[in-house]
Amino acid sequence: MNHNAAPDTLPRRRARSDSFGWLPTTIGRRLRVFAWLSFLAEVIIIGTGGAVRLTGSGLGCSEWPLCTPESLVPILEVQGLHGAIEFGNRVMTGVVGLLALAVLMLTLHVLSGRRLVVRALWFALGGIVLGVLVYIGTVLVGLPGADERTTAVIAAAFMSAALLLAVLVGATDSLRQPMPRKDLAVLAWVVLIGVMAQAVVGGFAVISSLNAFIVGFHYTVSLALVCVTALFLVRLGAPDAPRVAAVPTWFSVLTHVTGLALATTIVVGVLTTGSGPHSGDEAIKRQGFDATVLAHVHSWPGYILAALVLALLIASWTMRLRPRTWLLTLTAAIAVQVGVGVLQARTGLPPILVGAHMVLAALSAATYVVVVTRLKRPVD
Repeated sequence: MNHNAAPDTLPRRRARSDSFGWLPTTIGRRLRVFAWLSFLAEVIIIGTGGAVRLTGSGLGCSEWPLCTPESLVPILEVQGLHGAIEFGNRVMTGVVGLLALAVLMLTLHVLSGRRLVVRALWFALGGIVLGVLVYIGTVLVGLPGADERTTAVIAAAFMSAALLLAVLVGATDSLRQPMPRKDLAVLAWVVLIGVMAQAVVGGFAVISSLNAFIVGFHYTVSLALVCVTALFLVRLGAPDAPRVAAVPTWFSVLTHVTGLALATTIVVGVLTTGSGPHSGDEAIKRQGFDATVLAHVHSWPGYILAALVLALLIASWTMRLRPRTWLLTLTAAIAVQVGVGVLQARTGLPPILVGAHMVLAALSAATYVVVVTRLKRPVD
């Protein structure tokens, strides 16, 4: 995300002749490439998740983690295109997870060599073994009053929870070890933990027949992961040095107020979409909030956000402040968002515009994160 990337900020070490010798020992091209792929995958999965919802494919796979009671993959003759779209999003979740794992392993190797990589892999293996044992034990023992299908679904949820617990313990162990640039390790672990938690949340979304609040939370976490991967890219190119304010205090305060307006706009937008016609399945009708009223409420913080961003842009270019280039990008993104929002409201919420609105919200939030990182500069 930082086009003026600093040179490698970690001391160079000789390549090791161990089984992990193919991994880099500095912040080099391989880690940067995988970090970008992870960021792009997090954006893409918002698009595929939106496609699931906007095409009414939310229950294209009726089961979780299987697609049908008998099959991991959809049966096209039975489930048709809806099953393929929903299963495609599940596959994308796997891609996102593998990329997050690759970034984590590369980061740990850059920061510590083989030692932390091996420790993390041991925790991963322990989590897999624990998850399998939990699944088998739940299925064999059974659950009071639950049929075979419900027991299998709950067993899968328990297995996912066991895997997530192993990752949390592994992250705690890893981050307690001495290492340079611990900020990079923290961000890499957060992304992997978030992706694994998302798989569990997605399962509950299916089990709950696409409860609007669970689906909305699912999207919000995905958007947050886009922001974290964007922050990782910025920190990857930043020097490991003390930082001082690069803007006046009032400008920093106004920037954070803008962040509050952005967050409010996104949250109200999630509630608006969850109350609208795109419920994820034709058989599910939303109840509760009035989508028409929420659409108007959603516009209020949106216009306030646009005004705040424009004020920051004018001030930054007038005073030649450090965040001005990224504020120009953020202004353009917000302007497009406002245009798409108005157009979709006036044209009956066509799915393609609603999907674009969802993806643009994530990109706008990621750009705002970069703006915040530019409020300070490294000490010369």
